[in-house]
Amino acid sequence: MDRSVSFFTVATADLNAAWTFYVEGLGWEPAMNVPGEVIFFQVAPGVMLGFFEAAMFVEDMNAPKGSAAVPAGFTLAHNVQTEGEVDSILRAAAASGAVIVKPAQHASFGGYHGHFRDPNGVVWEIAHNPGWRVDEDGTVQLS
Repeated sequence: MDRSVSFFTVATADLNAAWTFYVEGLGWEPAMNVPGEVIFFQVAPGVMLGFFEAAMFVEDMNAPKGSAAVPAGFTLAHNVQTEGEVDSILRAAAASGAVIVKPAQHASFGGYHGHFRDPNGVVWEIAHNPGWRVDEDGTVQLS
């Protein structure tokens, strides 16, 4: 796994408040909006910031309430080119002491992803998203 972060995803208790603040208040343009679930904004070349409705975030992680698998406010995401890379990185992470909190599986966004928790509790998502690309100017395209 190379040393890059593609997404910073923040669990938020009030997605509507996040929308009001970032879109209506600060004028940020969403790169992707799934109403009631998640909003993504491009914040740097090739880097996205997401606000994920907290209950949906926990559900997406398949984590029971109070579980150590529940993210501590955010996760880090690393996008890769193939489903096989997702599987390979999750295996390497587990072999290095990580706990798989969500085995790799196909996702509602059309991609393939899984999550692991590192020994210090940081949750990573490893994802293959065929709709993800970064243009030469650094603009992220999500479809």
